[in-house]
Amino acid sequence: MTIRLIVVGKTDTGYLQQGIDEYVGRLKHYVKFEMEVIPALRDQKNASPDEMKEREAQLLMRKLEGCDRIVLLDEHGTERTSMEFAQYLQKQMNSGIRTLAFVVGGAFGFAPSIYASAHDKMSISRMTLTHQMVRLFFVEQLYRAMTILKGEKYHNE
Repeated sequence: MTIRLIVVGKTDTGYLQQGIDEYVGRLKHYVKFEMEVIPALRDQKNASPDEMKEREAQLLMRKLEGCDRIVLLDEHGTERTSMEFAQYLQKQMNSGIRTLAFVVGGAFGFAPSIYASAHDKMSISRMTLTHQMVRLFFVEQLYRAMTILKGEKYHNE
């Protein structure tokens, strides 16, 4: 199974990108992982939040074609512990899907069309996080889940 993380806009904070790179490198030993960045929209000053979400949705839909399962990282999604997330991933791997795509939207979230295309929504935290921080927290939790599934000593419970 391939796990994809699709994000809107590049990570422009060095320490966040460094952390993301660290965990993406670690993930290579466990799962095929791809991170795809959709370029941030230009002319953002003249667009309303709804217009931004719709324009981002058009770009996201191109990347989501062919994904077997789409999970939005959304503040209103299902909250899971690290152990529950590991179990969720195991269930997806056992189901035979080829591509599991996790999606981080832009600063204003997702357009209705993206919500309609999603199979699931997952929350990283009930607190509001920047869409750039979510990337780091997600890849760390994905790595943690993989070590849990392999019975390795990283997660303490």
